[in-house]
Amino acid sequence: MRRYLAIWFRHLKTDWMVRRQPELKDVPFVMAAPEHGRMVIRAANTIAQAKGIEVNMVVADCRAILPGLQVFDDKPELTDKALCALAEWCLRYTPVVAVDQRDGLILDVSGCPHLWGGEKPYLKEIITKLRGFGYDARAAIADTIGAAWAVSRYGKTTPMVEHSYQLEAILPLPPAALRLEAPILERLEKLGLYQIQSFINMPRKALRRRFGQTILTRLDQALGQEYEVIQPIQPVEPYQERLPSLEPIRTATGIEIALEQLLEKLTERLAKEEKGLRKCVFKCYRIDGVVQQIEIGTSRPSRNVAHLFKLFELKIVSIAPALGIEVFTLEATIVEDISAQQDALWDFTEGGKGTAIGELLDLKN
Repeated sequence: MRRYLAIWFRHLKTDWMVRRQPELKDVPFVMAAPEHGRMVIRAANTIAQAKGIEVNMVVADCRAILPGLQVFDDKPELTDKALCALAEWCLRYTPVVAVDQRDGLILDVSGCPHLWGGEKPYLKEIITKLRGFGYDARAAIADTIGAAWAVSRYGKTTPMVEHSYQLEAILPLPPAALRLEAPILERLEKLGLYQIQSFINMPRKALRRRFGQTILTRLDQALGQEYEVIQPIQPVEPYQERLPSLEPIRTATGIEIALEQLLEKLTERLAKEEKGLRKCVFKCYRIDGVVQQIEIGTSRPSRNVAHLFKLFELKIVSIAPALGIEVFTLEATIVEDISAQQDALWDFTEGGKGTAIGELLDLKN
């Protein structure tokens, strides 16, 4: 069963600004853009909002309320830039990360949380680090993208939606939790339908006639009755292994141990499928957000751990762990079928046929 994590950045633009201008942390400020000859607010930080300043208000009116308000030009491209950077950072937790609209991310976390001890510590680590970076982030995990999205933005209890409990999770939420367009939300509000539970059991034909097909589609997506596709920022490598670190790794020895463990896991899987790798990438995700990587290639398919480790070993010196590496990944980007006869060529025991080949490849690399 698939599991999804939705992350919502409630003040993405202003948080991004504060990260680059720390002096703005305790200052009320907004980002505004011209509209019909007036400057209209597009984003406001939490301090400004606490003073009554909201998005879509006119700057002139806001300055009358708060004379000390600082105003910056809105830069729409900052949203895409910030979300893409955050999405790339999240790749350390799952290979499937997608940008969600203008203020969030969607992660397919199926099969990943157990590496961090379960979904609860997994979610806690991600959100704690994002908040440590200065982002006001909320998140939720559920069986469907729709349910995770709804709970991350409108949920008031637990961010963990148990398997098959997406219906119970969305019932008390407002219609906006279904990602509906403004005209549909206005019609629902006029009819006094303020919660999903107030209309979810209405006849589908009646809902379609009054509100269109979209409301049914969003309900089906949230409940898992209609599959929803996301577009990851990076293609997913089918042969990838991950290894998180309980403590940041700062030494070459620690890096070598992690690499060896990943090679053993990856080659074991390749052996079961009678395949060998031709190209492999080892990535190290540092706690400062920097990703360092080294890669190797072989002249023929291989799944010999000793030989592959030796090829990587020559390049480990180029990895700078800095304050520490928190997650390692190993990806076989090119894989080919390998026969038993070919596999025997990588026998490095005494008298094995692969010694000369391996030494030549080592020298070449």
